[in-house]
Amino acid sequence: MHRCLRTTSVGSLPKPAYLRKARSAHEQGGLSASELESLTKKATREVIAVQKEIGIDVFVDGEMYRGDMATYFAENLSGFEISGLVRSYGNRYYRKPVCTSEVKFKAPITVEWWKFARDLTAQPMKAILTGPYTMMDWSFNEYYGTRSELARALALALREEVKALIAAGAKEIQIDEPAISVRPDEIDLAIESFGRVVKGLEAHFYTHICYGDFTKIYPKILELPADQLDLEMANSGMDMLDLFRKAKFTKEIGLGVVDSHSHVIEKKEEIRDRIRQALEVIPPERVYVDPDCGLKTRSWDEARGKLKAIAEAVSELREELKLD
Repeated sequence: MHRCLRTTSVGSLPKPAYLRKARSAHEQGGLSASELESLTKKATREVIAVQKEIGIDVFVDGEMYRGDMATYFAENLSGFEISGLVRSYGNRYYRKPVCTSEVKFKAPITVEWWKFARDLTAQPMKAILTGPYTMMDWSFNEYYGTRSELARALALALREEVKALIAAGAKEIQIDEPAISVRPDEIDLAIESFGRVVKGLEAHFYTHICYGDFTKIYPKILELPADQLDLEMANSGMDMLDLFRKAKFTKEIGLGVVDSHSHVIEKKEEIRDRIRQALEVIPPERVYVDPDCGLKTRSWDEARGKLKAIAEAVSELREELKLD
């Protein structure tokens, strides 16, 4: 793997039409669990093949086996029921988890899918789960007395998932916390909860933060015990770099250089320019290059095009700057 400007993806990639149809059929009782699993594995193989073809450094499994990032984990923990559809943003909806009893870890949630994907490539494979603060914020709480109690309970449960992943061989683990910048007054709770998940565990920890007002939590967010902060930079015009000039960015950065919410496939020149801007304040060995967010809402042609543009731009920039 390259030492500078490593390329990766945030996590989710588009589900092929046959898998979306199969998941719907399964929910309606028209397709067995084993048939759905077979098609999910097929889609995962295709995701890995695309990343190999493009030449990505750190792979993701594409999350073909899960739907919403909060609901999926709630369905696999004790203590949750699932509500009807709730709007998240725009015209997108999800089934909001409802905490109705004590939250407990039951059994590994992502481990077998991570192992399946890992065995398809020699490249590093990120394991990805949703963090305790976001799980708390995106759930109705009908059991615990406070938001902090629910966040801490989730942290203890999710820690068991991380331990199971590490025991299975995972060395790169991303704990998504997109909600962390929405309530700046709860930043201490978010940092504490994340710490409860990872404290004393040996892995390279990422977190992904993708909306909200980052200016309200920086530089405090640098106290989060993750090796890397993966940030939505392209969509915000790279304006966070001004913050980093005022208060030094001390971690690795997952540098979002393509807009995951746009149908436009960015030009290599535009991506190279964004990376150059970042290299003015963060050294190349601490820069990972990826999309702003997961690409599951894009078409496969758009997702492939954006990842290919990233890989080609990075390759040309490494050569130009004589990196690696």
